[in-house]
Amino acid sequence: MTYTYFNPTVIEFGEGKIKSITKYIDKDLKVLVVYGGGSIKKNGVFEQVSKALEGYTWFEFGGVEPNPSVETLNKAVALIKEKNIDFVLAVGGGSVIDGSKYLVSSALYDGDGWDFLEGKDVKNALPLGAILTIPATGSESNGTAVISKKSTNEKRYFASSLTYPKFAILDPSIMSSLDDRQLANGLVDAFVHTCEQYLTYPNSSLLHDGYAQTILRGLYTLSLNWQNRRTILWQENLMLLANQALNGFIGSGVPQDWATHMIGHEITAFYGLDHARSLAVVQPHLLRVMIEDKKEKLTQMGKEVFDMPHNYEMVVEAIEYMYHSIGVSTKLKDYDIDNKVIENITGALRKHGMNAIGEKGNLTLDKVAVILENSIK
Repeated sequence: MTYTYFNPTVIEFGEGKIKSITKYIDKDLKVLVVYGGGSIKKNGVFEQVSKALEGYTWFEFGGVEPNPSVETLNKAVALIKEKNIDFVLAVGGGSVIDGSKYLVSSALYDGDGWDFLEGKDVKNALPLGAILTIPATGSESNGTAVISKKSTNEKRYFASSLTYPKFAILDPSIMSSLDDRQLANGLVDAFVHTCEQYLTYPNSSLLHDGYAQTILRGLYTLSLNWQNRRTILWQENLMLLANQALNGFIGSGVPQDWATHMIGHEITAFYGLDHARSLAVVQPHLLRVMIEDKKEKLTQMGKEVFDMPHNYEMVVEAIEYMYHSIGVSTKLKDYDIDNKVIENITGALRKHGMNAIGEKGNLTLDKVAVILENSIK
């Protein structure tokens, strides 16, 4: 086993931590505050940020949508260049933070920022900070961003060591304004992120498996205690678990899958379905189709997470039941998506060269079609 692990993001965790951003942003820097639909102006977060930035020269850019689009983000890139912005502060969930990674990369690039989504390396980037408002993606302490292009129904990703936030503020008290859909999405997102790095085939690392199992067990426990989701203890744990699910460590040196994400991204690009919900309608059906390849790790997961040893098929049922228990469907038909999805998604994967995906590269487009067909039934 060999790997290189890198994570430079400073985590400031706890209530009242927003004011600590001044430790990481010099007073002489021009700051752009980036946010989404405007909820931060209703829940007190924007007020806290404004107070912390007193004495700074700063500007704001709102309207970054869920599944951030390059069309919207390019407007912010133009603003950054016009105002000579030195530092970008993302205030929001994964979409805002992902979008801000695109901004800091594109701001110092003369070409089309979509080039990074087509595989071009990021050579320079502005510094980025994050104030997390919706725990789910782990984007606050990783270098990956997922960006959409509305004009072509594409959803792609890029990653760079230069786009890790310099710091991330994780204040669980902010979560009190989130609705049930957002909390459920966060739990599902974190769970699938962990599974993508764990539910593959046996590896030699007791540490990585144990760490992943702890995250999965914690998220499962939160689902069992869904009635307590309005408590600070429940919300603290979701914020911590979602962060650790995708900060890079549990995937270091071990086989990774990501097929659920590849299929889910295309569903979101075509139909606008929430990212987490696209994962939930794919994952259980994918696990059933690929069960022979994954049965050893499913058996291990059953024992260590769900306390059901020696029954790997029932583990898939347990995952599906967990999603249902927090109000998340595992069927595309519940989102009024018909069988045209099969042609749309397999065609998009083929266009992007994703003809055989998964940890062994043996999840073919024919199998993707079966997965989608089963999700429609």
